[in-house]
Amino acid sequence: MKLTKTLLASTALTVAAGAAFAESHMASDMTLVSWGGAYQSSQQKAYVEPYQAANEGVNVVWDESSAEAVAKLRAMNEAGNITWDLVDVVASDAIRLCDEGLAMEIDADEVLADGDDGSKASDDFGDLLVSDCFIPQIVYSTTFGYRTDMVGDTPPTSVCAVFDTETYPGKRALEKRPINNMEWALLCDGVAKDEVYDVLETAEGQDRALAKLDTIKDDVIWWSAGADTPQLLADGEIVMGSTYNGRLFSVIEEQDQPVAMLWDAQVFDLDGWIIPAGLSEERLARVKDFVKFATDTQRLADQAKYISYGPARASSAPLVGQHAELGIDMAPHMPTDPNNATNTFLYNYEFWADYRDDIDAKFQAWLAQ
Repeated sequence: MKLTKTLLASTALTVAAGAAFAESHMASDMTLVSWGGAYQSSQQKAYVEPYQAANEGVNVVWDESSAEAVAKLRAMNEAGNITWDLVDVVASDAIRLCDEGLAMEIDADEVLADGDDGSKASDDFGDLLVSDCFIPQIVYSTTFGYRTDMVGDTPPTSVCAVFDTETYPGKRALEKRPINNMEWALLCDGVAKDEVYDVLETAEGQDRALAKLDTIKDDVIWWSAGADTPQLLADGEIVMGSTYNGRLFSVIEEQDQPVAMLWDAQVFDLDGWIIPAGLSEERLARVKDFVKFATDTQRLADQAKYISYGPARASSAPLVGQHAELGIDMAPHMPTDPNNATNTFLYNYEFWADYRDDIDAKFQAWLAQ
């Protein structure tokens, strides 16, 4: 009996020592890469602050370079100097980074927490695990907001209003990249929704999309940061503009600006983390510990308290409640709400992973003309 107690005590000490050893071999600093603005703030509040509260001494630095993640990780890899620890990217960029060996492949059930309902991570995230390197966080959409005081008595109901400068004169804001713009251009040039990517994979289809965009080129302010359009709308510098639905929620509900949502042909997309390939053991240990915490059921539901993006875990959806400060129900402000999703456009991750570099070059050349 004494021997058994001694063995149990010894085992407990060994486990405790092992845990202490693992903790001591985690890096104390992390550089997280995201998009800035309201979205990054929601990550800070839902993930980072509670993680730091439970892990004293961990220092987190934010880098707002997610829009340039692919190019910068390529350059870091070539230089042999990976300075980022965890990178927030859209799904198509995750696929590209994974295909190029710049992101680490993970086993979701090994690296991520089980759902609070007992489901394995692979089942809880389901089809949103679109790449072996991708760790989903949110479902969001890119859509349009418009100034309610600048559209007269006929507020826009169709995404094609962006091309109607006669009915809705004034500047528009569009993202300075081909994604979404090319799809909307083809839709508004008469291409059926289920044929858009078949058309867009051809040189003729790409030229057709750019020709449609040519019709409003002089009226467009091009944006690069998600916070740009909300600010342009708040300042009254544009009549309408595209951006992420959560950014529009912020300017409408939190800032109480005269802005409304145009949900028509909103483009559903996924956003999540990738872990850069080539991290040291200490940095990788810290990142894995953080990402397991930051993507559990409760944390993903908590993010929806601060921004109107749908959590990527099925087990998180029932926990989505009210805005942390405004006290309003968040479910009706999600892009997936039935009232908002009557006419959605499904983004093709694989298409853009395959064609992004070529179409990017063509789009930037068109912009420079």
